Amino acid sequence: MSYLLIVETNIAEPSWVNEYLRKVTPLVNSFGGKYLTRTSAIELLEGTEKPQFSVVAQFPTKEDALGFYNSEEYRPFKQARQSGSVSKFLLVPVENATA
Repeated sequence: MSYLLIVETNIAEPSWVNEYLRKVTPLVNSFGGKYLTRTSAIELLEGTEKPQFSVVAQFPTKEDALGFYNSEEYRPFKQARQSGSVSKFLLVPVENATA
């Protein structure tokens, strides 16, 4: 089953962003991931807080997604992102479950 990493980010200090985009994209790919969207064109339909940016990346398995997120290669970029933004990182299985 494939998994999505869904990220909502509000950037406080943008100095990390260019290097993050340039170096994390190939890293995502190396774990079998692909970006479905990376955008600031977000329309808030419900709720009270719209993030500045939204990212959705799809990985073949949960292990691939977690492998990327927990990798030594991603660690410095994760730390830079965490220092310069407030983010939500969600891991969501691609399934069609009904209650």
